[in-house]
Order: sequence, then structure tokens, then C-alpha cells
Amino acid sequence: MTDIWPGMGQAARGRSLYDEDVNGQSPMKNLRRIGISLAIFSIACVWAQDEGHPPYMKMRHHDPDGIGVAYMGREIAQVMGHEAADWLDRPERETEEAPSILVKSLKLKPGMVVADIGAGSGYLSFMMSKYVGTTGRIYAEDIQPEMLDIVKKKGKEYGIKTVLPWLGTTTDPKLPADSVDLMIMVDVYHEFDKPYEMVSHMVPALKKGGRLVFVEYRKEDPEVPIKEVHKMAVNQVKKEMSVFPLNYVETNEVLPRQHIIIFARR
Repeated sequence: MTDIWPGMGQAARGRSLYDEDVNGQSPMKNLRRIGISLAIFSIACVWAQDEGHPPYMKMRHHDPDGIGVAYMGREIAQVMGHEAADWLDRPERETEEAPSILVKSLKLKPGMVVADIGAGSGYLSFMMSKYVGTTGRIYAEDIQPEMLDIVKKKGKEYGIKTVLPWLGTTTDPKLPADSVDLMIMVDVYHEFDKPYEMVSHMVPALKKGGRLVFVEYRKEDPEVPIKEVHKMAVNQVKKEMSVFPLNYVETNEVLPRQHIIIFARR
């Protein structure tokens, strides 16, 4: 089986009693400090209550393709840099991932406002722009200015003005409140180094009933030729979204390698 970007990596190991949290404290130290014998998960829950959100836990042993930090039982993956932008536009992407089928499944309509979070080179943004028409708008959001430069260049080449390059941060896409009909992340969410903070700022940008769409390589399928930390299981996505004012809508398995997992803002 040929490995494509990001390649096939080793599965992340489980967290040990001596792994440290982001404050440099290990669960074993916490156990000694409070004088009780609780499971690692219980310690994480206590930490989360103190911080007001699920914890980020440092991992002593971790996947080489991850950042060594776990969130809700999942190691966060390394980010694909702008140097790999050509991979996003590769000719074989249609055969491997069927993005045209993905876009059709979204049921976009003229006039809709869409946010492509982690848009990269704008590959999907420009595909979606055809469906929202001249009265719609696509926010091609990314945290890398180099990626947005590519989007700007494409916009001029294609003569498309409805795709707006949009600079966000690792914790906030900086989108207007209650403005977006659909927000989509294609193979992006698993790379957020602050997923709780990011989604906390994404949800308010959705209109009531607006859809939040995750497109992620199937972790449940060992035959998908992507590194393990760059895959996500449906149940993991559901778990991570359970702390937000979102309703799970459905999972569409129409794509050859990826889940389409859809939530809606309450």
C-alpha cells in the first residue's frame, strides 16, 4: 500500500502515570498530592473542572507525527505547512478523495455564506464558490499568510471575487458572529493545537441552525493510507463536540476514504 501525505505512522501510545500535563505536573504527582488512588481519566476530569474545559495533557511517549499533547484521549497531529500546498492541488485528489462528491453532498445554495476553515490553497473554496454564486460568499480562512497568498493569486487568475482570503489564529478564525451558514474543515480539525478554544470561537460565528462539517480520514479503517494521528473516528469527533452547543446531525460515508460528520448549532 502506497503511503500518501502525511504518510503512515505509528499509533500513539497510551499515556502513562508519569506523563505531564501542560503545567508540568504528572498524574502521579497529583495522586500523591491529594492522597487518593484515581484513574488517569479521573485526574483529567478534575483538571478540566479547574480550567473550565477538557484538559491538554503532555505525553512522554507519543507518535512521532503528533505534537506530544493529548486532548480528550486523542493525540493532536502536527500541522501541514504551506510548503506542501502543491499536495492539496494534486491531480489525483479527485480520484483519491472525490471532493466534487463532497461539495455536492453539502447542498449549497446561491447566497449562502460558507467558511472553509484551514482552507490551505483554496482548493475546496473555489469549488464551493460555484454553488453559492455571485450573491454568496466563501471565507477561505487559514492561519498561514503564505496559504492566503496562494488563494489571492488564484482568485485573480480565476476572476472570482466571492472567495475571501481570511487570516485567523490558532484559537480564533476571527469570523463575524451569527454570519455563517456552513463551516467546513477538510482534514484540518485533528491538527488544531487548541481545539477547544478554536471551536469555542467557531460556533458563535454560525447562524442558528448553521452546519459545522468535519471531513476526516477514517480512523476505523486501517487500509486508509494516512498516518494514524491524521485520522479521526466518528465517536471521537462526537465526544469532542459534546461540550459545545451543537446537535449531531449525521455522518455521510459517500467518500472513498473520509467521513463527512455534520453538526448544527442549537
